[in-house]
Amino acid sequence: MRHHIVSSRPRLARSKVMVTAASLMLATATIGATACSGQTGASVAPPDSSSVSASASSSTDVRASPAAVALSRSRPVRLQIATIGVDTPLMDLGLGSDGTLNVPPGGFPAGWYTGGPTPGEVGPAVIAGHIDMKGPGVFYKLHSVAQGDRVTVTRADGSTPVFRVTLVRQYAKDSFPTGLVYGNLDHAGLRLITCGGTFNSRTGHYEDNLVVFADLVVPSK
Repeated sequence: MRHHIVSSRPRLARSKVMVTAASLMLATATIGATACSGQTGASVAPPDSSSVSASASSSTDVRASPAAVALSRSRPVRLQIATIGVDTPLMDLGLGSDGTLNVPPGGFPAGWYTGGPTPGEVGPAVIAGHIDMKGPGVFYKLHSVAQGDRVTVTRADGSTPVFRVTLVRQYAKDSFPTGLVYGNLDHAGLRLITCGGTFNSRTGHYEDNLVVFADLVVPSK
């Protein structure tokens, strides 16, 4: 399956991700890849909990973190990645009436997809952010994150689950690993997504997507 992931520099119209009929067939749920607008890195819905699909925990490409007890649902409000100096509030990202993801309107803050698990719940919570938009965006240094780095999310209920980075990968947009990124998990996972690779001045698009995979290790500090 090919995922057409649009990206553009800020001078171009903001891009969105279309949930296509083909993507609906995978895991019998709405699954998306990412949209990157030189301004953005955004994502669409993971498969529902009743479906069976490729998951990070079952892939040899991702090293599992020690199991941690998952949390109940609570909206994330803040994201911190100390190693790259990220400390950002989180906005909600939903789907538009045309089935596309509403991406953040600016370089800051990052956004959490409200149709998926909250960070700390069982499943892959998805947070997307811009790599640049009239200057560096919130995830401008995401490529510098390394395996073992910690990511802390503050939630509306006051809990602060901590995730350990297990894998950082860059994927060509026409071979985005939808099942690996959005597939069901038996534990609480986190995916941070933005643009990556070379900026193609001819098309006005970045050529790749960068995905950081992380697993819950501390339910709440």
